[in-house]
Amino acid sequence: MRPRTLDEVIGQRHLLGSGTPLRRLVESEAPMSLFLWGPPGTGKTTLAYVVSNVTKRRFVEISAVSAGVKDVRAAIDNARRELGMSGRQTVLFVDEVHRFNKAQQDALLPAVENRWVTFIGATTENPFFSVISPLLSRSLLLTLESLSDDDVRAVLKRAVADPRGLGEGATLAPEALEHLVRLAGGDARRSLTYLEAAALLADDITVEVVEKAVDKAAVRYDRQGDQHYDVISAFIKSMRGSDADAALHYLARMIEAGEDPRFIARRIVIFASEDVGMADPTCLQTAVAAAQAVQLIGLPEGQITLAHAVIHCAMAPKSNAVVKAIGAAVGDVRRGLIGQVPGHLRDAHYAGAAKLGHGDGYKYPHDFDHGLVRQEYAPEQVRDKRYYEPTRHGAEAPVAERWAKIRDFLRGS
Repeated sequence: MRPRTLDEVIGQRHLLGSGTPLRRLVESEAPMSLFLWGPPGTGKTTLAYVVSNVTKRRFVEISAVSAGVKDVRAAIDNARRELGMSGRQTVLFVDEVHRFNKAQQDALLPAVENRWVTFIGATTENPFFSVISPLLSRSLLLTLESLSDDDVRAVLKRAVADPRGLGEGATLAPEALEHLVRLAGGDARRSLTYLEAAALLADDITVEVVEKAVDKAAVRYDRQGDQHYDVISAFIKSMRGSDADAALHYLARMIEAGEDPRFIARRIVIFASEDVGMADPTCLQTAVAAAQAVQLIGLPEGQITLAHAVIHCAMAPKSNAVVKAIGAAVGDVRRGLIGQVPGHLRDAHYAGAAKLGHGDGYKYPHDFDHGLVRQEYAPEQVRDKRYYEPTRHGAEAPVAERWAKIRDFLRGS
């Protein structure tokens, strides 16, 4: 089912549009050097194959897992010989190029620099860390993205109908199609492997057939329906109730169903302030770090950082004082309790501010004992409002004591 033309390639539209490097490579005869960086199953080998097929170039593939310097030099020598004798160019595709050591990568430099081959290197690792600078600087770096659910769905539907695939010799139930999409996780190769395994068991491919072929139960979960909202609700309420085991169950359920891990991470970040707050301020730090880690490493490894944050949130002391405080403040503002900013607090840095009396009488807290000085801060309309009412839970208990003393001092109690 490997695409034969760029138009057959599913996904990676940002690399295949008019005027993109790949299009120029296909449409011109000039050799180029490319690095394709992206997750497994996103089409790195496919794009290299299509380039050679469409342009009638020789296609030579080397795996960095098993090849050595001798193999690299032999491939380059053969390419030079072919170019000299027939004028036919060669696409030298090196899979897992990040596995080459420095000496092996150095062997590629003459071929890249002298344009003896069209070099395409595929890597799942960040090439800025795994590829030598001279080679990287002489090549274009193209980043591939994980396929979307719609992309994987299109790959599977094509494989069922295309004579090169199942050729309509099997039927794929809609529920089984969605289960395969979830299992694929954006990896087209994985989706086709699972489809083929299921087709070997039965011509009528159902969810049960897929479960038997892949040995992985289908999670009944609709990301646009009731299950989505019910499971995320149970997830939040389990963390709020400090049941780490239940929260981890719902986390696993969402991950296995193919829920977007960034959505899960966002909910954990919100929870850290909404339900933990000042009772454990480090909880928000953990949640934000987990969200950033998920963006960086994705799944499956990202599930570890999500679990880390979930356990921290579930086990932390709870306080909703922060969300109640901002809610009360916003409510008063919406009711029109705004008032004028006291004159001594207004900006006095621009020309003419002094003539308006801005900043007159302002007392700089750092000039006073304990960094505190009694003066009016809030507008008159909300002068006596009490928004933040800390609990006595966890790390918020000493905050509550300090805030009570500060509030009393500032208000003259």
